[in-house]
Amino acid sequence: MSLIGKEVSDFKAQAFVGGQFKEVTKADLLGKWSVFVFYPADFTFVCPTELGDLADHYAEFKEIGCEVYSVSTDTHFVHKAWHDASDTIKKITYPMLADPTAKIAQDFEVYIEDAGLALRGSFVINPEGKIVSYEVNDTSIGREAAELLRKVQAAQFVAAHGDQVCPAKWRPGAQTLKPSLDLVGKI
Repeated sequence: MSLIGKEVSDFKAQAFVGGQFKEVTKADLLGKWSVFVFYPADFTFVCPTELGDLADHYAEFKEIGCEVYSVSTDTHFVHKAWHDASDTIKKITYPMLADPTAKIAQDFEVYIEDAGLALRGSFVINPEGKIVSYEVNDTSIGREAAELLRKVQAAQFVAAHGDQVCPAKWRPGAQTLKPSLDLVGKI
């Protein structure tokens, strides 16, 4: 069953952000675009490459009104320790959510029960708190922040222009399509 259109369940999580611990809830998502990026664990190998890539693109997400949340089953204390220990993770200024009970990972259907870890799941959430795009990878396959940013931009465009759709490799300012009988079989 698809998660597209699923409303994010109520949650409350501790986050490490801006050198402090902060509580984040579903209410923080409403009214703006959000991205949840689940990853297996702190102090690992592929995870810092992805989170560092997100940190490098974070300003671009913020420019389009989108908040980024990284999520693992580690505690907020472990997030702080990793932030203090790793030059790559020190670059992160977006909230790092702690999900030690795996409630959030289970809600997004990325929890690996036997391992106590999350798969690599990327979710775009609209201002109404509903999932409009997602991708889930095995723990060994890293993701690219630029592609996730493009997906958010496309979702925002479609939300604003309901009569148009974004083709493959679409970027803001590029040509979109208006679905119609005239296009059938012509592309």
